[in-house]
Amino acid sequence: MTDALKRLSDEGVAIWLDDLSRKRITSGNLAELIDEQHVVGVTTNPSIFQKAISGGDGYEQQLADLAARKVTVEEAVRMITTADVRDAADILRPVFDATGGQDGRVSIEVDPRLAHNTAATIAEAKQLAWLVDRPNTLIKIPATKAGLPAITEVIGLGISVNVTLIFSLERYREVMDAYLAGLEKAKERGLDLSKIQSVASFFVSRVDTEIDKRLDALGTPEAKELRGKAALANARLAYEAYEEVFGSDRWAALDKAQANRQRPLWASTGVKDPAYKDTLYVDELVAPGTVNTMPEATLEATADHGEITGDTVRGTYEQARADLDAVEKLGISYDDVVQLLEDEGVEKFEASWNDLLKSTEAELERLTPSEG
Repeated sequence: MTDALKRLSDEGVAIWLDDLSRKRITSGNLAELIDEQHVVGVTTNPSIFQKAISGGDGYEQQLADLAARKVTVEEAVRMITTADVRDAADILRPVFDATGGQDGRVSIEVDPRLAHNTAATIAEAKQLAWLVDRPNTLIKIPATKAGLPAITEVIGLGISVNVTLIFSLERYREVMDAYLAGLEKAKERGLDLSKIQSVASFFVSRVDTEIDKRLDALGTPEAKELRGKAALANARLAYEAYEEVFGSDRWAALDKAQANRQRPLWASTGVKDPAYKDTLYVDELVAPGTVNTMPEATLEATADHGEITGDTVRGTYEQARADLDAVEKLGISYDDVVQLLEDEGVEKFEASWNDLLKSTEAELERLTPSEG
């Protein structure tokens, strides 16, 4: 066992776990990962909750209580998921305090069915922040067109946000702009900007999955040569955009008012193609001021054989641009790929949410006491 996770942490990459379940909380596993594996945050999404709750560990009593109260399935899901997030936030509170509020964060997502409705997303984000009622929560809002004004408004209310499902460089710039606009609103309202945090979740592995599929369909030597290069190139150019925006005069004015940078967060870092090293999207995306949220398998693989050799992002921008240009020259449209991935991402989370509603409804029916 190497101490690659410590080296990663020392390079300025915050290690977050992309998973949560009640069993992980009650067994002491989450506390152990914080103590022993340098984990300083947790992200959740509808798929993670669907898996945890349908797995059943530790939810029986709460489900029985909710069934006895005859709550709606939507309310039951919200009560269960916010309870887990609140408990995880309490476990991470010492990290939050030790890092001045930067880490020790737990993310919870707005109902994905609202992804294309700005007003409903804002309302849901406010409700979730109130329900969890912990300063170290991040409310996840997807980076859809409708999500952008919601991000500005929610940040402007002083609520910390994890912007999720970012695939394109253009959309990422729009996300950073929405964040800065939100901070400017918060400043006008007299809020303490030092208390507002945000991360921008830039998705990695799915870009390779989609582009590699198209390269394989071409089957030429040039296409084969480009397999596994697009996702890293895309993420590295996102970091270049981050450096540019947070080096601007507009940012300098907010920086003076004690605002926090919106850190890039590498999401979807589990490798999907067995031909690639399982720590590829960790080893090759090391840069200061970033977050890498990992499924447990990726966390364990990094601890075991991750190769952390310092900054692997800055200084790569020219090559990254060349790699994406080469893909485009083969007739694979970058714009088409990233739009497809965003649409699919929203659909997948909606499907997981609907599965979660269905399985929770079945449990509530099973546990509802008979009248009499």
